[in-house]
Amino acid sequence: MAAKDFLFGDPGALTNSLPKGYRLLGIDLGSKTIGLALSDPTFKIASPITTLKRGKLTVDAAVIERIVTERGIGGLLVGLPINMDGTEGPRAQATRDWCLELARRLALPYAFWDERMSTMAVERMMIEADMSRKRRAEKIDQAAAAYILQAALDAIG
Repeated sequence: MAAKDFLFGDPGALTNSLPKGYRLLGIDLGSKTIGLALSDPTFKIASPITTLKRGKLTVDAAVIERIVTERGIGGLLVGLPINMDGTEGPRAQATRDWCLELARRLALPYAFWDERMSTMAVERMMIEADMSRKRRAEKIDQAAAAYILQAALDAIG
């Protein structure tokens, strides 16, 4: 099966394709970091797990593959940086390309989710929780990944 065959148009179709007990890995791909979050096996709750310093895809894929194996991941839910007017720009295409290559390497199905405003919403919540700037910087990407994944899980219902 070609990697393009692993792309699902929506998270519900993705989760329905997975064997029982598998989880989704939420990914917030940034230019310098990769935030990761994990769903529970019933696809109800998203939890942040870590932030990776982004490097070469070969290195990033190896780290993500270890997480996939250790955590029972069956699919990827990737935040897609869509412009405020609903169009896709160069960042969205770069995210699609990166995800396609990662999915090929890991042989995992994947879907995208609109990530507009996710980092700003998470940062606002962290500020309201009186989290220090340093702590926010350490946790923002994985929290954004959880926010994106939770939004997708909520949409599945």
